[in-house]
Amino acid sequence: MRPCYLATVTSASADHPDPRRIHVSAAVILDGEGRLLLVRKNGTTAFMQPGGKPEPGESASETLSRELAEELGIRIPPHELRPLGEFTAAAANEPGFVVVADVFAADLGEQRPRVGAEIAELRWVRRADAATCEIAPLASENFLPA
Repeated sequence: MRPCYLATVTSASADHPDPRRIHVSAAVILDGEGRLLLVRKNGTTAFMQPGGKPEPGESASETLSRELAEELGIRIPPHELRPLGEFTAAAANEPGFVVVADVFAADLGEQRPRVGAEIAELRWVRRADAATCEIAPLASENFLPA
C-alpha cells in the first residue's frame, strides 16, 4: 500500500476524480480466533487493513494481491480474493479526505503474515482491542469483529 493513504490535492474535473477521495483496495483477513489482521504503516499511529492504491492498469483484486505480497509476504492470486463490496470512511491519516475501498476477504491458508514494505507493525484485533490502539475508521466502522 502506498504510505498512509497520502494524496495530492488537485482541482476536480470530469477527467480527474474528486481529489478528496482516495481509492484503495483493502483486505479482511480473520484468524482462527476470529480476530482481524491490521497493520500500522511506518510513521503513522493508526492500524488499518492491509492493502493500497492501484498501479496504472491494475484491477482492484490485482492491486490487493500485489500489496499483500509487498506488505506481508502473503501470496494470494487475485481470483482467490472474495469481493465484499465498496466501503467509504474518513481517511485515518489525512484529515478532510475520504477513503473509498474495494474490500475483499482473503484466506491465508498456512501462510503467516510478516512485516514487510512500509509496515511498522501488525496486530490481530477484536472490537475490545479498539480501546488499546488507534484503529482507522474503515476497519473500526465496518470490519472489527465482536
